[in-house]
Amino acid sequence: MAAEAEVMWFEKYRPRTLEELVDQEDVKVRLAAMLKHPQEMPHLLFAGPPGTGKTTVALIVARTLLGDSWRDYTLELNASDERGIDVVRERIKSFTRYADLKEGIPFKIVILDEADEMTSDAQTALRRIMEESSRVARFILTANYSSNIIEPIQSRCAVFRFVRLGEKDVVDFLRRICESEKCQYEEEALHLIYEYTQGDMRQAINQLQMAAALGRVTSDSVRQVLGMGRRSAVKEMVQLAIGGDFQSARKKLLELMRIYGMSEEDLLKFAFEEVMSSKDLDHAEAAKLFAEYDYRLGQGSNPEIQLSALLAELPALRKAR
Repeated sequence: MAAEAEVMWFEKYRPRTLEELVDQEDVKVRLAAMLKHPQEMPHLLFAGPPGTGKTTVALIVARTLLGDSWRDYTLELNASDERGIDVVRERIKSFTRYADLKEGIPFKIVILDEADEMTSDAQTALRRIMEESSRVARFILTANYSSNIIEPIQSRCAVFRFVRLGEKDVVDFLRRICESEKCQYEEEALHLIYEYTQGDMRQAINQLQMAAALGRVTSDSVRQVLGMGRRSAVKEMVQLAIGGDFQSARKKLLELMRIYGMSEEDLLKFAFEEVMSSKDLDHAEAAKLFAEYDYRLGQGSNPEIQLSALLAELPALRKAR
């Protein structure tokens, strides 16, 4: 029991079949049809926001096609950590080199999470390996931004678009976890978790587990673990930037991203709210400025570089006195 209690809830309640997956109806219908004819299945590219089920579905595909032996015939890599060309050439190529497939195993599967973080050279090398190993392996790539995947790879994949999860779906799932774990909760607290995580199921479940560890899942315990104080940290970051202290503002930015794991979407949103609440700033120019950086991030630009550049531009928003 102790070991079970230590399991991260996100893993414990990860769907094992397509039917258990929350939302993503279009993905489920298309994939279910493909899984009926494994030999005809192409490489797959799952694109969409974090926490919407991309990795979960990749694992479901592996379990469905490879059965009890799925771990032996599946290679999982996180491209954001292992994104260099050497990883592609060595680990992936060596895994796909040998066709030691037993009866009932159609092919090996390579799951490459966050493939949009791979360098261009690594993606080019990956494309060649995908071509050379297509007889014995299928690749499942996940990406937050499919535009960061080179066209030759995209053209070799069936692309599935994952959508951000709605409030009802996330809250319903959190409620089921609370009931399963016999954890007391307030309905308002579950909605508060959604408000903060904005459709990222993985983050929502992690925040729920941390709040439950404090005793009861209440609005107060959720605020405590969500670090609503991080909004205050964003406010401090913005004020430092507006005041011209770029180095201190950027230090606060990196702390929020690297230590506290705050997403670029939340940073941009909270910073925008702080700027728009200030009477001393030009709101019209602020709206145009934030729209530009929101677009850049949506195109897959480096978040740290773009948000640092945004901080550098904030002093210009001060109204002339």
